[in-house]
Amino acid sequence: MDIDFPLVLVVLTFATGLIWLADKLFLRQRRLAGFRANGNAAGGPAVENEEPKEPYLVDLSRSFFPVLAIVLVLRSFLVEPFQIPSGSMLPTLEVGDFILVNKYAYGLRLPVSGTKVLTVDDPRRGDVMVFKYPKDGETNYIKRVIGEPGDRIRYKDKQLFINGELVQTRFVARLPPVELRREDLGEVEHDIYLTLGRVGESGEGEWQVPEGHYFVMGDNRDNSNDSRYWGMVPDELVVGKAFAIWMHWKSLTSLPSFDRVGGIE
Repeated sequence: MDIDFPLVLVVLTFATGLIWLADKLFLRQRRLAGFRANGNAAGGPAVENEEPKEPYLVDLSRSFFPVLAIVLVLRSFLVEPFQIPSGSMLPTLEVGDFILVNKYAYGLRLPVSGTKVLTVDDPRRGDVMVFKYPKDGETNYIKRVIGEPGDRIRYKDKQLFINGELVQTRFVARLPPVELRREDLGEVEHDIYLTLGRVGESGEGEWQVPEGHYFVMGDNRDNSNDSRYWGMVPDELVVGKAFAIWMHWKSLTSLPSFDRVGGIE
């Protein structure tokens, strides 16, 4: 069973905060009064300004609460790190890339529930977006936004059409078993892979993007499980915009690398 890290973080933050606050407002005064009435630990009279030792749980909570609170705020509202687990976004993102996701770009959402409390901007065509997989609402996916609300998307013979217009691509290199092409989505140009020799593959079709939803595709077009197969991404499942690679570490048997550090197209 996967651990719900955001829920664990919220619970730990509130638990340590409540323990620290309860000690600050009530328990410390009782502990101090008892200490002064009964003498110090050595059995002698209590020295002025001397205080009894804090219980272990209180000391632990006081130390960890500020750290947990800062992590919760940063992770929930500003920036969250992710690791790329698959090759569906090749060549833009490789397996083992550690990326940073801007949680503020599309508005502020409450941790765990994902409820939006402040709208900042909407996902735009060409954005590399992290979202919760619509089939389970839990698994983090990363794809590129192709269709915005109201768009009509068509994919046929490895060609992409948006609102009836062919999305232009240009040949870059032949890298068997794939062909590298440069795709122009208007304000965003990026690289895609097309697998050589594949014809008549599934994933072809035409879709109308409803309000409050987004059509997403992987840059590794013939090896991506995306909106062509399971539908649109509703706005409430959007997590944030991927904007940078900060490390590459493919496996525990390899060494971390910083050769790929930089922004994400």
